[in-house]
Amino acid sequence: MAVAAWAASTAFTIGDIRRASTEQPSGLFFRCTTAGTSAATEPGWPNNPGDTVTDNTCVWTGIVSAYEELAKVNPSAIIELFELRLESALHGSNDVYRFHAGSNADVTGNIVFNSQAYSRVPLKADGFEYTNTGTLPRPTLTISNLDSTISALLLVVNATTSGNDLGGAEVLRIRTLKKYLDGESAADPNAQFPQERWFVDRKSSETRDSVTFELASKFDLAGQKIPRRQIIANVCQWKYRSSECSYTGSNFFDANGNTVSTLAQDVCGKRVSSCKLRFGNNAELPFGSFPGAGLSK
Repeated sequence: MAVAAWAASTAFTIGDIRRASTEQPSGLFFRCTTAGTSAATEPGWPNNPGDTVTDNTCVWTGIVSAYEELAKVNPSAIIELFELRLESALHGSNDVYRFHAGSNADVTGNIVFNSQAYSRVPLKADGFEYTNTGTLPRPTLTISNLDSTISALLLVVNATTSGNDLGGAEVLRIRTLKKYLDGESAADPNAQFPQERWFVDRKSSETRDSVTFELASKFDLAGQKIPRRQIIANVCQWKYRSSECSYTGSNFFDANGNTVSTLAQDVCGKRVSSCKLRFGNNAELPFGSFPGAGLSK
């Protein structure tokens, strides 16, 4: 049964269940655990099951109706949906592709959920499980390429960004239950598991039969440098008299620190001593390097 939306300045009793007035990617509903009257404005809803929020004199606790359905003896089938979202700057368009595997609950055609149609496409998605090993999962998404649709899409994308292969495209994983799909008696677009957002990290294989993509979390920083530039101890990396350097003075020096008379002769030596000549020995220096890096091994 569909859950009613939260209402302002309304009396609620313990056990009442409401949803946010806007769609929540967390997939949460909220059960009243302290009776009272709601506030004039909607609270900031929590994102995790079991978390609470105070709403004037009411207290709400986050729950997921899909989890409760799974506890039944004969639960409704889990339906897994995917959205592939392109980015214009990388891929030449902001198109969204929606699809499902069609392998659950004898669903043989398109699925409509939240008024969006998801096309049936042979695919395999795995590796989404989180573990306690300290590393983030890197799921794989293998999509049928028998009609060369994916290869054609890759050609279009690579015409915008050479060799991109859909890198950086967002993959939204949506899971709900068959009973909540559009057209069912209990249809409810808000009843779903927390949504998962992944990004295409690379295309790992492409054949006539299928294309496999490796996905990564937004927080997966493998291969990234912190800070995102090379650590050099004694050579300033800023362009002289740029916004990072910030020097605009009329004291001119050459690369060896000798005083010169014109701007044309003014050359920064890229050393800390060069910075001190311009800003002062005791001033805060915008030196674009890491002098302390040479003190450790």
